[in-house]
Amino acid sequence: MYLWIWRRLPDDPRVKLLIVAAAVLVAGLVLWYVVFPWLEPKTQFDHGVMDGTPSPTPHR
Repeated sequence: MYLWIWRRLPDDPRVKLLIVAAAVLVAGLVLWYVVFPWLEPKTQFDHGVMDGTPSPTPHR
């Protein structure tokens, strides 16, 4: 797949490398500023199972 993309890019290898680097940078920025902020409230990775309040002691 990557070879197919590389062959279809125009110009010499230096320009191809610049285009690929720009595409990777844009993809990273879209993930960082759009996808991850949208996904963060839907995931619970930083939330523990316990809420931190002590449970009442059982009566004996």
